[in-house]
Amino acid sequence: MRILFAGGGTAGHINPALAVARHVKEQDAKNEILFVGKRGNMEATLVPKEGYEIEFIDIEGFKRSLSPRNILVVYKMFKAVGSCKKIIKRFKPDVVISTGGYVGGPIMVAASKLGVPSLIHEQNVYPGVAVNMSSKHANYIATSFEQTAQYTKYPDKCEFTGNPVRSGLLGADYVKARQSMGLGDKPMVLVVGGSLGADRINSAMIAYIKRLSGNSNIQILFATGTRNYDAVIAKMKEAGINPDSGADIKIVPYIYNMDEAMAAADIVISRGGAITLSEITALGKASILIPSPNTTRNQQVENVNLLKGKGAAKVIYESELTPEHLQDTVESMLADAAGMKQIRQNAKAMGVTDAVEKIFALAAGLAKK
Repeated sequence: MRILFAGGGTAGHINPALAVARHVKEQDAKNEILFVGKRGNMEATLVPKEGYEIEFIDIEGFKRSLSPRNILVVYKMFKAVGSCKKIIKRFKPDVVISTGGYVGGPIMVAASKLGVPSLIHEQNVYPGVAVNMSSKHANYIATSFEQTAQYTKYPDKCEFTGNPVRSGLLGADYVKARQSMGLGDKPMVLVVGGSLGADRINSAMIAYIKRLSGNSNIQILFATGTRNYDAVIAKMKEAGINPDSGADIKIVPYIYNMDEAMAAADIVISRGGAITLSEITALGKASILIPSPNTTRNQQVENVNLLKGKGAAKVIYESELTPEHLQDTVESMLADAAGMKQIRQNAKAMGVTDAVEKIFALAAGLAKK
């Protein structure tokens, strides 16, 4: 079987595709895989790192405000459809899988025009712009939340699969992960603002770390996001904090061993991206979620509210975020063992661990047709 994957821009769109791709290869090493992405996006780094081939198209996303630049975006979209047709004719896929992001739009259009079956995977409760625009070209819309079918124009195409979670993450062990990472006995707080970073979380963490003044009863692994790392380090130095002074505090631009880091964490502080939430629930982790208010249709707020409603996470909305509130929330959670246990149990009950199998089954069924 030959599968063409498209999707990118952020790790939230790329990692689901990579998880499915790994499963495809596990089923039969002879299965062939090709990715389509954009140069300069995260897929240009993450996909080759996993050993898969990738071809690039010239494409941009629409500006949400009225902008003359959208004329150029439309032009590039039409041109990208032509490029995708060439890629499809050359690779001859049995099925196309898009995991969202504007990169997926032209490949879905091209696949439809060439009669290649396809499915699109939506990670969030509310479908994103690219998914909404591409859905009419798809045979299936694989959803991560059952509620998503209510918000699409094509509910009959929807199949609830959950979000793909990496097999390495599911097999990770808390004790072994902590030993491998050289962690001590103190609770570990993992802070991730998303693959590109989150300025408000980064700013709150700088002030939080300063408040600790080296007298911490926790260990912190803080991922700033690749584009923000240098700025965070500079701001810490301006605030009189030596980023390398504390053995219990590690600051990195991006976490490549996320399987280990997530497994080793006692509390995860995160945005409300769907993939991260899927990993948190699959592992049954306690978390403090700080959803971005700047997503389409408040996607992240809707995502985290589902967990909050089931007692599966603590939520701090960005309007409430202060270093003091963040520190108080962490400390109160760690001081309440019974409450932490309940949060973990509630999160675990929401977890879906067989999404890759379900998506692969849909793709294999389309390929046979």
